[in-house]
Amino acid sequence: MAFTDKTEEGFETIIVNWLVGQNGYEQGTNGDYSNEYALDETRLFRFLNDTQPKKMEMLGVNNSDQKKRLFLNRLSREITKQGIIKVLRNGMEMYPANHIELFYLTPSENNGTAEELFQKNSFSVIRQLRYSSDATKLALDLCIFINGLPIITIELKNHFTGQTTSDAVEQYKEDRNPRDILFSFKRCMVHLAVDDQTIMFCTKLSGKDSWFLPFNKGYNDGAGNPPNPDGIMTDYLWKDILTKCKLSRIIENYAQVVDDEDHDTKKKTEKQIWPRYHQLDCVEKLLADVKENGVGKRYLIQHSAGSGKSNSIAWLAYQLIGLEQNGHPMIDSVIVVTDRKILDKQIRDTINQFMQVKNTVVWAEHSGGLKKAIEDGRRIIITTVEKFPFISQEIGQDHINNKFAIIIDEAHSGQSGRNAANMNLALSGMASDSTVDNEDKINAIVEGRKLVKTASYFAFTATPKNKTEEVFGSPYEEDGAIKHRPFHVYTMKQAIQEGFILDVLKNYTTVDSWYKIAKKVEDDPMFDKKRARKKLRSFVEGNPDVITKKAAMMVDHFHEQIIAKKKLNGKSRAMVVTASIPRCIETYYSINKSLAERHSPYKAIIAFSGECKYNGQEPALTSSEMNGFSNMKIPEEFKKDPYRLLVVADMFQTGFDEPLLQTMYVDKPLYDIAAVQTLSRLNRACPGKDEVYVLDFANKTATIEEAFSKFYRTTILSSETNPDKLHDLINVIESYQVYDSDDVEHVVDLFLNGAERDRLDPLLDPCVSVYNELEVDDQIEFKSAAKSFVRTYGFLGSILPYGNVEWERRSIFLNLLIPKLPSPCEGDLSEGILSAIDLDSYRNEAQGAVDIKLEDEDAEIDPVPAGIVGHITEPELDPLSEIISEFNDLFGNIQWNDADNAQRQILQIPTMVSRDKKYQNAMRNSDEQEARTESERALQNVIFSIMSDNMELFKQFQDNSSFKKWLTNMVFNQTYNKQGKPLEAPDNVPQVERQTD
Repeated sequence: MAFTDKTEEGFETIIVNWLVGQNGYEQGTNGDYSNEYALDETRLFRFLNDTQPKKMEMLGVNNSDQKKRLFLNRLSREITKQGIIKVLRNGMEMYPANHIELFYLTPSENNGTAEELFQKNSFSVIRQLRYSSDATKLALDLCIFINGLPIITIELKNHFTGQTTSDAVEQYKEDRNPRDILFSFKRCMVHLAVDDQTIMFCTKLSGKDSWFLPFNKGYNDGAGNPPNPDGIMTDYLWKDILTKCKLSRIIENYAQVVDDEDHDTKKKTEKQIWPRYHQLDCVEKLLADVKENGVGKRYLIQHSAGSGKSNSIAWLAYQLIGLEQNGHPMIDSVIVVTDRKILDKQIRDTINQFMQVKNTVVWAEHSGGLKKAIEDGRRIIITTVEKFPFISQEIGQDHINNKFAIIIDEAHSGQSGRNAANMNLALSGMASDSTVDNEDKINAIVEGRKLVKTASYFAFTATPKNKTEEVFGSPYEEDGAIKHRPFHVYTMKQAIQEGFILDVLKNYTTVDSWYKIAKKVEDDPMFDKKRARKKLRSFVEGNPDVITKKAAMMVDHFHEQIIAKKKLNGKSRAMVVTASIPRCIETYYSINKSLAERHSPYKAIIAFSGECKYNGQEPALTSSEMNGFSNMKIPEEFKKDPYRLLVVADMFQTGFDEPLLQTMYVDKPLYDIAAVQTLSRLNRACPGKDEVYVLDFANKTATIEEAFSKFYRTTILSSETNPDKLHDLINVIESYQVYDSDDVEHVVDLFLNGAERDRLDPLLDPCVSVYNELEVDDQIEFKSAAKSFVRTYGFLGSILPYGNVEWERRSIFLNLLIPKLPSPCEGDLSEGILSAIDLDSYRNEAQGAVDIKLEDEDAEIDPVPAGIVGHITEPELDPLSEIISEFNDLFGNIQWNDADNAQRQILQIPTMVSRDKKYQNAMRNSDEQEARTESERALQNVIFSIMSDNMELFKQFQDNSSFKKWLTNMVFNQTYNKQGKPLEAPDNVPQVERQTD
């Protein structure tokens, strides 16, 4: 009876049998292998004699052992110097044969000769390879060869025998000596640790310092591999990656040796690149789709930070220009568009290193250079989106039939609004003819808004907004709605689980603050409660004493929890995120003062844009003057001592990749994408950095959790924007008769013909006068509807299949009119409140660090809001004394002994009250006042019922009138509905915390 072979040898047999039986490999033996030169001599010379017999005859390698050794020594030196990748691609030179091919590249279409030569390549595998001359018993499980040259080593492990990929990694680190020729740097392309569930790879063995990375498909948007209904989970390695065509493409287009510069020492070293699975999968699928469907489609690539996006963009750009159809290039020029100069340079350098044909890449540093590069038909052009507006009116018609590929880095910021419209107009060649009439110009602008039909768009982003999803995402229908999803995804979840980025939510500490404000005037004036509360919060947070206490807390934490514990081998850096430039400056001074008081050897750097008259002083301050060096040098200086803390206001919160940044102090409200981008400055991995720390003075964990949940896994657009909302907005705008159709026509005609302002203003100013005569709430409605129309049309104009000339005219007209409309004067009923109060006391306390867990499912985001019109909200006026009392209550004058238990009970109370039958009946059949009375009665009963579980809560309710009032109002507001339905679950009740929003 035969049983399944569960041994490692059986696993090895499966792989070899497939490679030989299905992939066309040959199986070599140890007798074919030369330990001295680390190659399969049998297949090397068979390939050379078969494909280049005359050159072999000239070299005399077949008839002389000495000449054979000379040839092998020359080849070995070239591999050591150039690396196996370059030798396979380029061959080598040796007198008198001169050029010798060692691998024939993948043939282009309809090239029979190249196809014939490619088929002469010999792909082979040797199992249990005795690779060492010194330790002859040491054996490598598998080695892959091309034309006798080793390119991949593989160590296999098997869960059936109790060993995994981790054991294979350890075997490489402990037992495979980099001094052995086969394992020396650049001798092979990659070393693979493989078991039946996962794969890891390493391009440079360095003993215990060898760095192995995952080479897995990903499962459930996370790490690992999915179950395979057709075989072993890792069989994509031998059934796909190691096929002759795929492996050849990797050698030709992906694998590479590049220069790597140490930021500190400026020393350059070589680094060998092998693509990660998602990079290879993404680029291959994009190329295949363009090849199949032609130019003109849009692709959204949602790749997390840590995905190696620069390499993916470089591989894609390089191979797009190589796509051919019927012997002709499918794409004339690839334009890589970034939104920041630092990324512009980074991507330019990366692409240049990958390019095998020199002078293919051009960097369009200025708009003139961009114009010339496009007109000259340069193959790869790297630029920033800001340069397109300067050429859109003069680009010329010469390239109107050219086909482009537009690769957009960080699409949510790089491809939006007028810049994108100008880019499309430039590429379409429709903006250059000055002889056309106004109707043709309008039509050209309408078409210019649309994505160019002769261009494919590839938009990369980690955090796709709804606009980005709708413009570039792949549409599909589900439950009657048209949704959009990314073409390819590498999620934040997978990047964290694979160790390429760190989880910034793992050690998240909120800092609770308690304030007490005192009234310093005798009377009790009335103020707008909502606005007053915001001003009070801003007043407290901007108080110099409060900032001083926060700064001291930050410095203490950094020294005692980070420096003292030698995090990152004592090299750890921190960022302080502030809400405004004045607060940034105050925080910077306070931090440096606190550092000096504790005789710290460290200092802070400050970063903000422009200048600020701090406390009204002259001259205005700039961060460059305060630091003593320019803002451009901040990233470089931050790496050096004594600088350890970077205090910022709206700078370095996106695009700043400093691996030494390990701690962040947040003193600014953060929402949505801004929260994700800001906190993600911490996530860059580096040796010794196994965790990061956040102290948040301004946000609730629920807010941060909600922001990150949208981008933790695949982000999907729930439905498309309804273009009929534009008709609704026009109806609102025109109902106020601020302008008529003649105004629109005359102004737009003058504008298109380049009229000076003194001809436009006489037509626009009467419209402004009509607007000024409107009531305040009508002004708000008109202006917000006009802004909403311009914003929504600017977005929809790029994706709607049919243009609308009238919408374009209104858009031009409103863009000219809106800046001239004064903001409606509503009157601030909170004016003067700050002069009537003082800060009585302040203290803060860091809570325990929490691990914020994110929902493990795809997130849906709503489409772009359209048709929303502003309106006046009636102010709720309260006496100053009541506003102060409520503000103090909200900031937690109660100090719970068991805060967690109290919060848990409070969260349950609204649901318990909503289930009271008399209360439900009152909600259905009585007025609001009667319902409130029943709510208070039901609350009293609930408090008594939970008394045994929380006597502290009961006592506060009985003895603290402020707390009783707050809880009573909160419960009624949460539970009251006229249908009398109880709340479904406690989870529907927002968290009650000790600080305000």
